[in-house]
Amino acid sequence: MESTLYGDRVALRPATDDDVPALAAIRAKPEVYERWRGGEDLTAEVVESLHEPDVSVLVIEVDGRTAGAIQWDEETDPDYRHANIDVYLDPAVHGQGLGADAVRTLARHLIADRGHHRLVIDPAADNTAAIRCYAKVGFRPVGVLRAYERGADGTWHDGLLMDLLADDLTG
Repeated sequence: MESTLYGDRVALRPATDDDVPALAAIRAKPEVYERWRGGEDLTAEVVESLHEPDVSVLVIEVDGRTAGAIQWDEETDPDYRHANIDVYLDPAVHGQGLGADAVRTLARHLIADRGHHRLVIDPAADNTAAIRCYAKVGFRPVGVLRAYERGADGTWHDGLLMDLLADDLTG
């Protein structure tokens, strides 16, 4: 189990079943649901994510309150070793630099403590706010993942693959 990681304004702590109601409520907000859509039972989906054996889910706390979640997994094959990050944040705290703080904090941990030299993240290609956030941390666009994910409207949408090498990490 991970220990709590501290950024400038955020604390990232291991998620527990007690966090499910707050995380499901954030996932249900339209701005988050649009990007992290799921089925009709978001509570069950959050529970399932907390118990995926190869994924680590951390709660993003700001001033002791749940503001979202950030999760990571890793490819352990030594020839392709890297980690992948996903994040969602309550729209009530968007625009405050908290997403960049959370991503940077986790990136530092994955590089310094887990020994990763490369991290990837894959926002929707039209999610300009997320792309700006990740670029602030040092992620760079690699390429467009065409027809990468199905949207709520049933059509396929492009993703943007971004990566960060250890020396690219800012702050």
